[in-house]
This record gives sequence, C-alpha cells and structure tokens, in this order.
Amino acid sequence: MICHGQDSIAGLIIDLVAGRGELTDAAWGRIEPLLPQVDGRGRPWRDHRQVVNGVLGRLRTRAPWRDLPERYGPWQTVYERFARWEADGTWAKLLEHVQVRDDAAGRVEWTVAVDSTVNRAHQHAAGACTRGTWTGTNRKIRSTRRRARHSVALGAGCDHQGPSRRRLPLSIVLTPGSVNEATAFADVLKGVRTPRAGTGRPRTTPDRVLGDKAYSSRAIRHLLRRRGIAATIPERRDQVANRRRRGRRGGRPPVFDTEIYRDRNVVERCFARLKQSRAIATRFDKLANRYRAGVVLASLILWLREAAR
Repeated sequence: MICHGQDSIAGLIIDLVAGRGELTDAAWGRIEPLLPQVDGRGRPWRDHRQVVNGVLGRLRTRAPWRDLPERYGPWQTVYERFARWEADGTWAKLLEHVQVRDDAAGRVEWTVAVDSTVNRAHQHAAGACTRGTWTGTNRKIRSTRRRARHSVALGAGCDHQGPSRRRLPLSIVLTPGSVNEATAFADVLKGVRTPRAGTGRPRTTPDRVLGDKAYSSRAIRHLLRRRGIAATIPERRDQVANRRRRGRRGGRPPVFDTEIYRDRNVVERCFARLKQSRAIATRFDKLANRYRAGVVLASLILWLREAAR
C-alpha cells in the first residue's frame, strides 16, 4: 500500500494502534449513564462508545479528523459530537463526576501542586474564523502579541492520589504562551472546585499548595493566607537579599518545609502523562476551547485509570 502525504501516514498510524487508549469496559460502565441519551425524537445517535473511542484515538495519535479510521464511523459525526459536548459541558461534567466519587471515597488528599507548561502550536492550528465562536478563551489567546500565538501555556493544579505518588489534574487553565505563569495562579486556584457527593458546598480550598519560585510573590502568599491555605513555596534570591537588606523591617522569612517541597515535582509527571496524547503535547486545534476540551478528556482518562488500580 502506498501512502501519499503526511495526513495519509497519520491515518495509517492510527490504524496500526487499534485499541490503544480506547475505553475499557470498566471505564465505559462509569461514564455511560452520564452521557446524553436519545429522547425518541429525530434520528438515533451513533453508538456513544464508538464515537468517544474515535475522539480518544485522535488525541492519542494527533491524526487529522478526516483521517479517522472507518471503525469509528464518519469523521464528521465524531468531530460534531466532540464539539457539541465541549459546548454543553459534557466533558467537564464527566471529569467532575469522577472527581466527586474519588473525593467521597477519601482518595483525594487535597495537597495541590501548581505549575505550567508551554505547548507549541502546529501550523495547522492557525487560520481560525474570527466570527461566531471567537469569544472567551479563544479571544484571550488570540488577543496577545503575534509571537504568543505560536504557543499556549497549560496551567494545572494536581492532587496526590494513591501509593504510586502520581498526580491527577484538579484544575486546568489555558493562557497565551508569553504570559507569566504567576498571573494565572488565581485562575488555577479558582478552578479547583469539587462538589460534594451528598449535600453541602463544593470543596474549593486545598489544604496546602506547592509551587516553585515562579509563584513566590507577595500577592500569591497573601491570597493563600487569606483563604487559610498553607503554602510551600521557596523564596527567590532577590527576595531573600531584599529582606535581609531591610533588616528588621524586612520581616520574617516565610515558612518553608524542604521535605514537603520534594513532592512538588510530581506535577511534572502529570504533564508528562497528559502529553502522552500527542494532540495535547502539540496544539493542532484552531480554537482554544477545543484544545482545552481535549485536555479535559485526557484528564478524565487519567482519573479513570487511577480509579481502576
């Protein structure tokens, strides 16, 4: 068989990895009751599991939508279902449901490590229409200077879970690649919101936040102190020198536990697991909302895999 062009090669790759990254029976059993059901009006929907596996296959191999294998059905159906469930919040609801169940079972420790990673955008991510869906996160990413359009920063708050010491994302925030990660800290912290399994307000306050020196600022420390959240963030050298230069007026150094800080680098493992999906490691989506939906779906798979351990 002769393949012509990069798109054909990508389609061949996704055929060769049939079954990799697709939903297991246990994972499908957890999310199937939460998916939209047929109401008896109009044409029946194509099998949800087939479509979701098609979306996962595209995330795993970064193949263009048009090159999805026939076993997933028409590529238009897969893409439209993916876009529709991004717009109505279905993907986010699935992730929230899994987090709620794990929190109710006591599997979430609420020690949150915060960091960000910059993912380059492929040339096919350019050229999105500026009308209609160009609002919210899409406009925020687009409105920065030209160089920032070539990358997107993925900020995440990850929670420790299980004896394997892997971390799973609790909050996902997209920013332009040129924006300082500390400016998105408040949005990442705001995204930590897990409803209760029964009655009561959602859990929005971690017990502790771990961050590197990029998050060592007076505003961030004040925000955490005001909300009663312990902080394990090292000081930058210039901050230490400035405090010592001022003597007594410089105040006491912030409390810092080196043993607890050793767990902060586990957030890098979270990013590494997310980037196993090639469509996450490199941005191919034209709209930031579509890219974020892919990150949410990849996070959902990580939570489902951890729950099956």
